[in-house]
Amino acid sequence: MDSRYANPAPLGLIGFAATTWLLSMINAGWFGKESMPLVLAMALAFGGGAQMLAGILSYIRGNTFATVAFLSYGAFWLSFFAYVHTFGGTAPPAFVGWYLFLWGLFTFYMWIASFRHNTALQLVFLTLWITFLLLAVSEWTESGTLHKLGGYAGLVCAFLAAYLSAAEVINADYGRVILPIRPAT
Repeated sequence: MDSRYANPAPLGLIGFAATTWLLSMINAGWFGKESMPLVLAMALAFGGGAQMLAGILSYIRGNTFATVAFLSYGAFWLSFFAYVHTFGGTAPPAFVGWYLFLWGLFTFYMWIASFRHNTALQLVFLTLWITFLLLAVSEWTESGTLHKLGGYAGLVCAFLAAYLSAAEVINADYGRVILPIRPAT
C-alpha cells in the first residue's frame, strides 16, 4: 500500500456507520418512516459520497479490499437513495428480499476476505452479513420481528464500524494503540 497518502478507511467507515445507524434505528422500530428523508440525505452525502471517495482513494493507495468495500457499499447507499427517493420504493417485498440477499451474499465473501484483516473489521462484516440476511428473510416472510432483529444487528454493525473508524484515527494520531482492534494473526 502506498502510505504517501492519508488512510481513507476511517472516512469510509464513519460514512457507513453513521448512515447504517440512522437506517437501523428505523428498522429496529425506534423511529418511524417519517424519519426516512434524513436517512436518504445521509445515504446520498455520507454513506454514498464519502464511501465512494474513500474507495477511490483506497484504489490510489493500492488497497483492493478497501477499494471494493467502499465503492460497493457507497453504491449500495446510492442505490438505496435512488430506490426510495427517486423510484418511490414500491418493489414487491419478495424482490426487495432478493436485493438484500444479494448484498448479503457479497458481504459474506467480503467477510471471508476480512479474515486477513483485524478482528474489528471481521466483526463489522459478520454483523453486516447477519443484518442483510435478517432483513432479506423479513421481506420474504413479511416478519416484523425479523425486521426489528435486522435493525438491531445493523445497530451493532454501525457501532463496530464507528469504533474501528475512531480507532484508526486515534491510534494513528497518537502513534500507539489507544483503542484496540486486534490485528489479524
